[in-house]
Amino acid sequence: MREKLKTIYICSECGETSPRWMGRCPSCGAWNTMTEDVVAQPSGGSSLKGSRAESVLGGAGLTAGKLSETSISEEQSRIVTHIHELDRVLGGGIVLGSVVLLGGEPGAGKSTLLLQLCGNISAHYEVLYVTGEESVRQIKLRANRLKVPQENIWLTAGNDIDAICELIEQKKPDLVVIDSIQTMHCSSVASSAGSVSQVRECSSRLLNVAKRLEIPTFIVGHVNKDGAIAGPKVMEHIVDTVLYFEGDKTLPYRILRAVKNRYGSTNEIGMFDMTTQGLQEIDNPSQLLLEGRPLGISGNSVCCVMEGTRPVLSEIQALVTKSGLSTARRTSSGFDYNRANLLLAVLEKRAGYFFGNLDVYINVVGGLYLSETSCDLSVCIALLSSLLDKPVGDKTVAIGEVGLGGEIRNVNSLEQRLREAQRIGFTKAIVPQHSLRQLNLQEFQDMELIGLNYVRDAVRALEG
Repeated sequence: MREKLKTIYICSECGETSPRWMGRCPSCGAWNTMTEDVVAQPSGGSSLKGSRAESVLGGAGLTAGKLSETSISEEQSRIVTHIHELDRVLGGGIVLGSVVLLGGEPGAGKSTLLLQLCGNISAHYEVLYVTGEESVRQIKLRANRLKVPQENIWLTAGNDIDAICELIEQKKPDLVVIDSIQTMHCSSVASSAGSVSQVRECSSRLLNVAKRLEIPTFIVGHVNKDGAIAGPKVMEHIVDTVLYFEGDKTLPYRILRAVKNRYGSTNEIGMFDMTTQGLQEIDNPSQLLLEGRPLGISGNSVCCVMEGTRPVLSEIQALVTKSGLSTARRTSSGFDYNRANLLLAVLEKRAGYFFGNLDVYINVVGGLYLSETSCDLSVCIALLSSLLDKPVGDKTVAIGEVGLGGEIRNVNSLEQRLREAQRIGFTKAIVPQHSLRQLNLQEFQDMELIGLNYVRDAVRALEG
């Protein structure tokens, strides 16, 4: 009997379904996220949910074993890609049977990174690369340009998820790449490719194959206008790791960041440089981010933030100028806007510097977004430097959190931050006074350490 088509509305944030459109999702409370979709109801009374469950179980019953009797080998549990920045973000390599979702803006370099990954491991592993957006010849042209080894890389162009799963079970490769999930289509779902139902169903089927055969799978996901991965949030819940490839198209630098990782930390980042030969790793991001820094100019300060286990030096620029409007303007790029207003209020109330009728602009150079409170002191020093038109020392770094009382508070991993600053060539560091008692001063004999108790004493940083 012919299948009946039914129109439903699905929330793109949480996957909640509704028979009619609603302005606000009743489940997650998000506004204007209900999208129309068409699904087919099988005549036999079985739903898609039931057919998916049957395909997962394969008609066999479940068995259980003791956790203590489950054995794993550390040498065989991960695949090392030898792309150190990628291995860092993944937590040491690709876990067998894991499903990794890679999202990013168009042109950020997602396909380039995955093709280089395939080439790096092809000497010891077989890879299946499935493309739904390009032809096999186009992939071949990119591989030749990137000089990627091609011996053990299998290519196929298609978008039928059932045929792709059968090919994976037939070939049993060591790694699978799906580029991209929005182009995949499942025949049992009566909707167009890229819809919420198609993305969710295709992701579930790939997950089932990856877990059953222990084949690690990389899935490329497009992003919407808000920067989130297109499709419902349940897609991110299904996979094991979610990576975002960030970067401005006008700049050659790319940042790989994990927002979910079941097998490692989500605080690590990887940095790449987009060149004509593909993505090149950046082993020393601090030196790269500080290149071309203006010397002897007011409003510039350097802070050190921790990205996972890696200390990264970053330049903060501040511009304070007279406002021509009735209400002063506040603009922040790369730094939290509300945090910037908080620091301005502390400088006015606790330090006695007035910014009420002045425009304030804060910018973090290099495309990084600084969310740590350890860069509060550096932002305050940059603001005071621009207000008083007094440059900060070129070899000075500021590290510390600023409280509402104007006090300078301790930060974690201070010794590691100071070692990184000393390695780059900084000779002066402004830190919380309380932290000096916890430091091994013999290790920093070549660096002048200045301890501050309150932000009003930060003017001392503007000398020399």
